[in-house]
Amino acid sequence: MENLGIVTALFFLFSSSTSLHPSSQTNLQNHCLDDQRSALLQLQHHLYYAPNFTFSSKLELWDPNTQCCSWKGVTCDALGHVIGIDLSYQNLSGSFYSIFNLHHLQRLNLAGNNFNTTLFQYVFGKLPNLTHLDLSASCFHDQIPVGISYLTRLVSLNLSYQDDCYWRNDQSSASLKLEKPNFKTLIKKMRSLRELYLDGVNISSQSSEWCETTSLSLPKLGVLSMSNCDLNGHFPAEFFLLPKMQRIDISDNSRLMGQLPEFPINNTLEVLTLQYTNFSGKLPESISNLKLLRVLTLSKLSLNFNSISGSIPPSIANLSNLVELDLSGNNYNGLIPPFHRSGVPNLAYLDLSRNRLSGSIPSSLFTLSTLQTLSLGYNSFSDYQLKLDMFFQLNNLRFLDLSNMSLLTGSHNKSLTFPQLEGLALRSCNLTEFPEFIKTQNKLTSLHLSNNRIHGLVPNWLWKTTLIWVDLSSNRIDIPNQIAFDDAISSFPMLRWLHLQSCNISTFPAFLKSQESLEDLDLSNNKISGAVPNWVWKKSLQSLNLSNNSLTSLDQFSSNQDSLRAPICNLSQLQSFDASFNKLSGSIPSCLGNINTLSFLYLQQNNFSGSIPDFGGATQLYALKLKDNKLEGKLPRSLANCTMLYAVNLGNNTLHDTFPLWLGKLPGLMVLILRAN
Repeated sequence: MENLGIVTALFFLFSSSTSLHPSSQTNLQNHCLDDQRSALLQLQHHLYYAPNFTFSSKLELWDPNTQCCSWKGVTCDALGHVIGIDLSYQNLSGSFYSIFNLHHLQRLNLAGNNFNTTLFQYVFGKLPNLTHLDLSASCFHDQIPVGISYLTRLVSLNLSYQDDCYWRNDQSSASLKLEKPNFKTLIKKMRSLRELYLDGVNISSQSSEWCETTSLSLPKLGVLSMSNCDLNGHFPAEFFLLPKMQRIDISDNSRLMGQLPEFPINNTLEVLTLQYTNFSGKLPESISNLKLLRVLTLSKLSLNFNSISGSIPPSIANLSNLVELDLSGNNYNGLIPPFHRSGVPNLAYLDLSRNRLSGSIPSSLFTLSTLQTLSLGYNSFSDYQLKLDMFFQLNNLRFLDLSNMSLLTGSHNKSLTFPQLEGLALRSCNLTEFPEFIKTQNKLTSLHLSNNRIHGLVPNWLWKTTLIWVDLSSNRIDIPNQIAFDDAISSFPMLRWLHLQSCNISTFPAFLKSQESLEDLDLSNNKISGAVPNWVWKKSLQSLNLSNNSLTSLDQFSSNQDSLRAPICNLSQLQSFDASFNKLSGSIPSCLGNINTLSFLYLQQNNFSGSIPDFGGATQLYALKLKDNKLEGKLPRSLANCTMLYAVNLGNNTLHDTFPLWLGKLPGLMVLILRAN
């Protein structure tokens, strides 16, 4: 009997070790059922590579002579059923009907492709075992089908960021929407759902019904991401208190109201993103109970929003996991909390700008060695002539905004090594000269020094070849005709955005000749006269503001501005053009009416004559202001095609026409001024 027991034990030991042997496991994984293989080959046949929505080649991802369970992106169970497909971010298009013959499928990831179609045609109810569905950023649009609501085993659902796909392919965006089914119907039976990503899905038609009893329907929810959904009503406070909730992102919903609740001890929230919503009230003292909190953003965009007020609880400085804190644009008063590296050792991003904070900058702030972004501008601090070099104790600093603070820029500490900044904003800081430490800043991409008292010639060392955004507006400065560059570089290869309004300059800066990547140029409110040089009209320009100067012509070499060959006609990407309050005469260039990207055209207070151009091609036009000119004739009937029009001002011209009742068909038109014609 004893020998029999030993033999039996050895048998089970041998059997167990054999079943776990790698080669045995591999053979089991590679076993592939014929019907599963057939469905996958059909899928490959109906898909193709389509970067920029253009057919490139058929999909040849899988070798039909090998076992389907070993194919890239395919996962099988022990019996050879396909339970997972991951074809994400491969620029795929076509159809995927055959997936719905894989009834054991549990995970489906088609994110980051270029399908550019609706989801109506697909019967999601045929996949009852699906637990993870990711169709994000793949250019799906129109209504979310009711079939998705039948997926009662879903743990994770991601339909977000479809507009990212259209942006990626340089196409006009379209979005998914939730109407029928509505939001409540979609999630009603998904009681196992832990992650819900609907960012960018349009839910605007449902008033406040979307949020009623929602938290009760999703007891296991840990992630709720619904940014930019045009939500309104009151956000249920219960969401913040769900026992498994880790992340809430409801940002960019300007009509969504709510208040933060009192947070219990051991709350599980890690990420709380509420910027650009209409939340109000106070930041509760119990925020200190969010021991796991890594990201807190409550920023507001404008005064049109309600704001969170009161003082910032000092205990927020003891959230040891905090990495990002953004409370900008609210109505906080009182002191900056006593942030110290011992309390927030991981803090990398701190934005307290555009509040009503007072008192002094606490010295403990300069112990935050991990800080990379610091923004304290536009508050009411009592520090007078704060030394700028104090902030350079923060060795890892990359972005610094101290706008609207009185600063001393001279360094008295010769041994101090300035951190290499990528962004610097010192707007309205009472500066009288360009900060000399910029000489050694060789990574600057963003430089904002507007509304100071700087005067004189802009030094060559200010012009960094790394610069992308530059704003020197509202300073009495001179731009040199020639700028010396190191290594024979003759331009700023990265420069996209240049604002020099109200700088008292009298000529177009000559260095603009070589700037072929400019997208936004503002030279308004200066003393520039004469004709616009032809080299100003860059094909890359999207926004150009030349208003409030003394310009007489838009074409340096020709008085015939109606010519389709005028240099302004090359601006095929132009979205906004403002040449108002000048001395421009002649006809308005007719090609402006053919620029299909044009949204804003402001030419008021000039001496333009002739007729208003045909705007048949400018279908994106939003605002048209041509008042106070010498225009005559009739209103072009092509304006009826500009369905985006919001404002039209043609007052104080010599137009002769009957009242344009046909403009009443424009759905968004809110402002129409025709007086004095």
